[in-house]
Amino acid sequence: MSETGAPQGRTAVLGERELAIGFRLVGMADVTETTPAAAPQEFERLMADDSYSLVVASEMVRRSLSESQRARAEGSLAPLVVFVPSPSGEYEVESLAMLAKRVLGISLEV
Repeated sequence: MSETGAPQGRTAVLGERELAIGFRLVGMADVTETTPAAAPQEFERLMADDSYSLVVASEMVRRSLSESQRARAEGSLAPLVVFVPSPSGEYEVESLAMLAKRVLGISLEV
């Protein structure tokens, strides 16, 4: 349990080999290497596991998901899904305002 009394879940990382190696080097245990073909199934496995509170996935994984899976990921708070740039350098950036709206439910726009 955290200091606030809320249970803490595990963090999972899902992405290509280069991303997986980087997260393993910083001590992450739940790291899954995947390919574009296998990413949707691996994503579903992580989303179905209630022990995860955070899923960090590469942009390659995001592009591999179906529209409904992407919508589920972007709307999910348990687990929270965060997409990070692929090591190849191709990525879409979620603005800070959009992230705050999705995660906190507040608007940062003035």
